[in-house]
Amino acid sequence: MFTDNEPRGVFFLIDNKSFYASCEAIQRGYNPMKVSLVVLSEAENTGSGLILATSPEAKKLFHLKANVSRKKDLPQDPRLVVVPPRMNLYIQRNLAINEIFTHFTSEKEVFPYSIDESILDMTHSWRLFGKTPRDVARVIQKTVRKELGLYTTVGIGDNPVQAKLALDNYAKHNSDLIGEIHFETIDQKIWTLTNLSDVWSIGKKTAKKLNSLGIHSLYDLAHTNPYFIKEKLGVMGLQLFALSWGVDRSKLDETVKVKSKSIGNSQVLPRDYISQEDIETVIKEIGEQVCARLRHHKQLATGLSIGLGFSYREVEENGTSGFSHAIKIDPSNTDKYVTSQLIFLFRKYWEGQPVRNLSIYSGGLIPDEGRQLNIFDAPEKEEKADKLEKVIDEIHKRFGFTKLTYARSLSSGGTAINRSQLVGGHNGGNSYE
Repeated sequence: MFTDNEPRGVFFLIDNKSFYASCEAIQRGYNPMKVSLVVLSEAENTGSGLILATSPEAKKLFHLKANVSRKKDLPQDPRLVVVPPRMNLYIQRNLAINEIFTHFTSEKEVFPYSIDESILDMTHSWRLFGKTPRDVARVIQKTVRKELGLYTTVGIGDNPVQAKLALDNYAKHNSDLIGEIHFETIDQKIWTLTNLSDVWSIGKKTAKKLNSLGIHSLYDLAHTNPYFIKEKLGVMGLQLFALSWGVDRSKLDETVKVKSKSIGNSQVLPRDYISQEDIETVIKEIGEQVCARLRHHKQLATGLSIGLGFSYREVEENGTSGFSHAIKIDPSNTDKYVTSQLIFLFRKYWEGQPVRNLSIYSGGLIPDEGRQLNIFDAPEKEEKADKLEKVIDEIHKRFGFTKLTYARSLSSGGTAINRSQLVGGHNGGNSYE
């Protein structure tokens, strides 16, 4: 078999079961596996309330799904506990969990994959804690459960992709919440997966493309000519072919070099914005935030892009989802100049559609080691404006954004003050204890 010479190790991919909901349940003295609880993000970003997390019992009793179900889907049932998100709590718990993982392998071999998942390279340390990798996984589960009250699921594999497939397709369904895949069990554990869209990295559109090529399972994928798949799907096709054989040659400790740097921000608005003044208020707020980040990193932008996403109704009625346009600019990180260019782009292409999300990015970054003066402005004036922006940046850094804001942020369209109090787009929570 051609996989005989593939690199092998011992990798765990550990997921915290129903993480947000479990953290909230434990804080309230509930058993996270027995209480019906959902974490509901209110209208600060969605306008209608989105369910961010559900406990296993809430899924079972009320068929609620995280990031799918909304506030309107909640049943009027006294057994259901509904709580707001507290992102600071989840971040603290994530740090505590990864600290526990460093007791079983070195810190440099713990790779946070998301806020509720981590990859552990246990190749050199697992023998210190048990007779088999599965035994070690049980020890880690018990340690996290004892110290933090959280339940964890563990996927074990010879490489990270095998561990991920084991986690998603087996661990979450086994009574001990552990699943394993190895090169020797590919035919039993990978090729038997038939619902392609449920497989990690294969979305519904990709599954549909594969189906059109006569590929309906990972067995079909593994036994299709790889040159044919590359011809039809490009490099992604070869990546999927490798996945079907459980092959993963990635090196987790290698730093990925970014070809082209950019700095930007995006926001889902709390409602449909139809007023030009309100939309431009948000454009200026986000543009100024991008400029502050450019100054922090000592960078100048030579290009800007603005993207607008229209309301759901606009998409349904007129089939237009939004637009994105870019512009070259003189190297800059100053608020006034950058926001003026963004407003120019907006006014040039916007035709009155209601806006629901907005993104702004700066590109073509160069070091801020000096800049070309504008012949139309006095050098003293530019220098004064530059110093003022740096003073404002320092105030925001030391005392918080809300201590000094533009008056427009207090208008009906302003979102910067509310956004500055969010963590990951949601409420941070006043306390995590």
